[in-house]
Amino acid sequence: MKIIHTSDWHLGRSLYGRKRYEEFDAFLEWLAQLLAEEEIDVLLVAGDVFDNTAPSNRAQEMYYRFLCRVAASSCRHVVIVAGNHDSPSFLDAPRDLLRHLQIYIVGSIGTNSDEEVLVLKDSQGEAELIICAVPYLRDRDIRSMESSETVEDKDRKLVEGIMNHYTQICRRAADIRDQLERRVPIIAMGHLFAAGGRTVEGDGVRELYVGSLAHVGVDIFPDYIDYLALGHLHSAQTVGGQEKFRYAGAPLPMGFGEAGRLKSVIKLDWNKQQFDMKPIEVPLWQKLCRVRGDREQIAQQLNELIMTGTKAWLEIVYEGKEIISDLREQLETTVAGSELEILRVCNQRIWDQGVSVSGSGELLNELDAREIFERCMDTYEVPDEQRTGLLQIYDEVINELDLADRMAE
Repeated sequence: MKIIHTSDWHLGRSLYGRKRYEEFDAFLEWLAQLLAEEEIDVLLVAGDVFDNTAPSNRAQEMYYRFLCRVAASSCRHVVIVAGNHDSPSFLDAPRDLLRHLQIYIVGSIGTNSDEEVLVLKDSQGEAELIICAVPYLRDRDIRSMESSETVEDKDRKLVEGIMNHYTQICRRAADIRDQLERRVPIIAMGHLFAAGGRTVEGDGVRELYVGSLAHVGVDIFPDYIDYLALGHLHSAQTVGGQEKFRYAGAPLPMGFGEAGRLKSVIKLDWNKQQFDMKPIEVPLWQKLCRVRGDREQIAQQLNELIMTGTKAWLEIVYEGKEIISDLREQLETTVAGSELEILRVCNQRIWDQGVSVSGSGELLNELDAREIFERCMDTYEVPDEQRTGLLQIYDEVINELDLADRMAE
């Protein structure tokens, strides 16, 4: 039995206003070919299929076209759980239909544990794999709220709620396995922040719970599970020093902080006792480069990129002492006619002169629109309990505007 673990596709995501649909298309095409070439039996997607709760028509088209292609391939099963960027109701809507294609969607927790425990069968109808398909656990799903609770109380309740939920689901999976006549592996899926996990500046990872870290220790996961397929962190990594507890990471670099980092999916091969694990490198379809230094250093690096014919999107961080008010215009002139495209310019000297947002050292036109909205909520001290709903409404409005723009093209 061969399995691919992937996560954090973020279909529909843009980078400083630049759409990335061509990259998403290329990734899904590559993944479909990989499933066929490696004769994969099961595909696991650990959350954040889409970048927001109201995905664009184009993002939805990519998603469903890919699922139809996989359903017609030798890959027998697909299991997808929701992440914090996904809309549980949107993912769940076609759940019953997709199940007939052996595509299992778990957008939200069910009324009983059986809804999150999947027994996958081989071509002879025998159980071959048990999946604890746990989606992103939302605050309201796992803890009761009290008006007098402190931040520490909230954090403790969140961690306890996550732990209790996994204990219940994994225990149910173990009970099912005990009733089978042969050794069947158990895989737990999740979308969360495990304590000790590594993030990279600018990789787009958000805190899961407003006002609380809620990083869970790996001790909440029972030893008897054979693999833990996690999503949320965008860098591929093991958790708690255990090889069988892994983040697959995002298949595309989500920001310039990830420039140059290898991306991968994880291949699992069951050898009747345990899983053999192997990262498979994902090709890079759009190169990202971060160029930093003073005027001379930046010019030298840009010239080297131009001379080598490099095709890349650039983030330029100016760290010189000289104040250059028209820095972007100069840089655009330098790269004109090349394969380089500047997406962001960080002019530290202008920041130091006070042209910044909320004293953070960031120019307004260099911030993502969603970041600006979040800063506005900070400025007006919007209560934590209102933020999630406001962000969902914001995402819906932005996507409606994007749709209107595309229809006008």
